[in-house]
Amino acid sequence: MTETAPVDSTFLDTTAAEPTRARRLVICRLQVNGEGVAVVAPVHWTLLELLRYQLGLIGSKQGCDKGDCGACTVLLDGKPTLSCITLAVAVQGRCVETVEGLGVGGEPHPLQREFAERGAAQCGFCTPGVLMSAAAYLDELSSSAEPVVRQADIAAALGGNLCRCTGYTKIFEAVHAAATQILQRSKALADTSTDDAS
Repeated sequence: MTETAPVDSTFLDTTAAEPTRARRLVICRLQVNGEGVAVVAPVHWTLLELLRYQLGLIGSKQGCDKGDCGACTVLLDGKPTLSCITLAVAVQGRCVETVEGLGVGGEPHPLQREFAERGAAQCGFCTPGVLMSAAAYLDELSSSAEPVVRQADIAAALGGNLCRCTGYTKIFEAVHAAATQILQRSKALADTSTDDAS
C-alpha cells in the first residue's frame, strides 16, 4: 500500500473567521486504479478533492461542485459516481477508477482511441467524465447475455454528463464504435476458444 505525504496545510481552514470549523484529519484507505493507497485528508473533503489535491489525479475535473455536470465522474466499485458530492471518508475500503486508469499497459482504451479518431472531444473539459460513464456502459454491455449496441442506451448511460461544445453526436458515434469493436473482439475470442475445444 502506498503511503502518501501528510496533507498540505494550505488546504486546511485556519482562518479566524471560522474558529469553530472542524479541522480534523482522517486517513482514507482505498483502491485507486488498482493500487492500494492510504491518504491523509481533512474529514470534510470530497473524493474529488482527495483525488486531485492529494493524489495528483487531475483527470477528473472540478466543474459545478454540486453534481450537475458530470465532469468529475469516476467509477466507484464499477458504478459511475459523482466525486464532487461524495465524501472521501465514505469510500473507505472501496475501489475507485479514474480516467488515468482507463488504458491498460500504456495502450489507450478503445473509447480513448475512438474519441481521438472521431473528434469527439473539443475543449475536453467534460471528456474524462464522459469516458468513465461510457466505460461503465461498455462493462455492463460486455457482461450482458445478449449484448446489443443501441443509441438510446448510450444516450441514457451518458445522461448525467453535460457537454457545452460537441452537440453529443460525435461522442455517441465514438462510444458506439468502441462498443461494436469490443463486442466483435469478444465474439472472435469466443469463436477461437470454441474452435480450439473442437
